[in-house]
Amino acid sequence: MKTYKIATIPGDGIGKEVVPAGQQVLQALAAQSKTFDFEFEDFAWGGDYYRKHGLMMPEDGLDALRDKDAILFGSAGDPDIPDHITLWGLRLKICQGFDQYANVRPTRILPGIDAPLKRCKPEDLNWVIVRENSEGEYAGVGGRVHQGHPLEAATDVSMMTRMGVERIMRFAFQLAQSRPRKLLTVVTKSNAQRHAMVMWDQIALEVSKEFPDVHWDKELVDAATARMVNEPASLDTIVATNLHADILSDLAAALAGSLGIAPTGNIDPERRYPSMFEPIHGSAFDIMGKGLANPVGTFWSVVMLLEHLGEIEATTRVMNALEKITADPLLQTGDLGGTATTVQVTEAVCEALSSA
Repeated sequence: MKTYKIATIPGDGIGKEVVPAGQQVLQALAAQSKTFDFEFEDFAWGGDYYRKHGLMMPEDGLDALRDKDAILFGSAGDPDIPDHITLWGLRLKICQGFDQYANVRPTRILPGIDAPLKRCKPEDLNWVIVRENSEGEYAGVGGRVHQGHPLEAATDVSMMTRMGVERIMRFAFQLAQSRPRKLLTVVTKSNAQRHAMVMWDQIALEVSKEFPDVHWDKELVDAATARMVNEPASLDTIVATNLHADILSDLAAALAGSLGIAPTGNIDPERRYPSMFEPIHGSAFDIMGKGLANPVGTFWSVVMLLEHLGEIEATTRVMNALEKITADPLLQTGDLGGTATTVQVTEAVCEALSSA
């Protein structure tokens, strides 16, 4: 029997509720499996750790994660700690430390979800957004000088490398090639950003020649937002920079019904390091501890984790259980207009897995 080593990092806020729920689903799945099991190790990093140690995670924390098969992450964010500290000190430290350069965010309207685009049929909104996850606008290049004086200045430099752009473009084209429609939209802003984004466009054209069966087009990021609303069926696989995809994927999740249901995978496609899977919602301190958090985004992230491990049958089982639950109005949480609790949704998914 194969034993997968999974690191769980709940982080902050409702991450402490949804990550244990995700672990519970994985345990329910393993209980019925004759071929695999999970070995979990929990890491209590985040805002509470910062208050005790002055760091969001230990300086050598990556070494503790290095031998894991995957990481299940909750959220990073604390109202008492500046956001740039919580993000760069935990989530981005792991993403960049393990070169998880492909951030993958599938989006579709799950059964039973009342999505806001009333003219949109569920089959019209079935996207995967590929976000460059290692450089671009979030490269961390820049600084502040003369703080507190009238001549104070600050810079954030969007840093793009040929290698970084080539590898995310190739990943996106390969993903589009694997999907039925073989359709890719490259999001850009090269009309205004005339250096790095022009290179982005040029490399997209170069890489496209390796994939003659993939139909691709180019869209300015501002126009892409309108296209997502007005012509959702015209999109399938989307690739964008770190900042652009960060924004577009939140829009995509909202159009599909709620940020609470959206998953993401921070992937090292070369599998040199463990990849990390997480819901895209934030720490949501306003509902922390009330049992109101929607665990669906975490469960869908578990689906992505299982797919990454190659457990395709298990992937299908969990996704089927998840869709069965979202289709039941009595099992929808407050963000979807229902009254169900985190525990009720989790128990229902586990029961669906046990009875399948």
